[in-house]
Amino acid sequence: MPHSPPYRSYFKDFLFILAGVVLAALGLKGFLLPAHFIDGGVTGICLLLAEALGWPLALLLVVVNIPFLFLARLVIGRVFALKTVAAILLLALAVWLVEFPSLTEDRVLVAVFGGFFLGTGIGLSMRGGSVLDGTEILAIFLSRRLGTKVSDWVILINLVIFGAAAMLLSLEQALYSLLTYIVASKALDFIIDGVEEYTGVTIISIQHPRIRTMLIEEIGTGVTIFKGVGGYGFHEATQEQDILYTVITRLEIRKLTLAVQEIDPGAFITMTSINDVRGGMVRKRVV
Repeated sequence: MPHSPPYRSYFKDFLFILAGVVLAALGLKGFLLPAHFIDGGVTGICLLLAEALGWPLALLLVVVNIPFLFLARLVIGRVFALKTVAAILLLALAVWLVEFPSLTEDRVLVAVFGGFFLGTGIGLSMRGGSVLDGTEILAIFLSRRLGTKVSDWVILINLVIFGAAAMLLSLEQALYSLLTYIVASKALDFIIDGVEEYTGVTIISIQHPRIRTMLIEEIGTGVTIFKGVGGYGFHEATQEQDILYTVITRLEIRKLTLAVQEIDPGAFITMTSINDVRGGMVRKRVV
């Protein structure tokens, strides 16, 4: 018997997208538009065209994003593209119909909080399985076709946008807009990664049985054991060595480090940042 569609998941995604649209519209109409600032990416292109040509921003948000909607279908998939269509249409309607007051005339506050609300809105829409800005879609497409990392294409695209802003608007506005983009990027990263960005920890120690017990009982996390052969730094170059691997939040790094050093001051520890994890035994909150 076929499973019923996950309506609860769709509803949750819709709430994320709706909240993202509201916050992004607040950032645009409450901060950036009155101050004539722009952002990076496709949203920045729309803001720049609105300033330079005087065209309605709501119309530009739809028209400029049309090519990126086709790319979204090609690069990511049909469901993602449909959600993105809905998100962009909702954002255009919010910008067109909803009146937001101009909240401040201080340019630094406009750049910081305009970027914060816009980046938070884009991040929430991404949590809902869509985008309000097609820059990363274009960057993924170009990376697959022409090579080079996705992040390099994102930087190159935004350099072109801010260069155009400096020529069409002013250097000062371009610099404030760059500040807006930086804040928006950090807000987006925070929404996507969260405060509990995960860290993968590898521990090599002759006291591995005690450390394993400590990780499970004191830190409260799962442990994976790899079998290895010691090289330089252990008693014999051919000595078999258990290697412990665990995943913790960055809030637990100090606690884990101190606990390991108390058991074995000479333990070798390496750490790697991880954006997210699924499954397994990972503590979500520090108690």
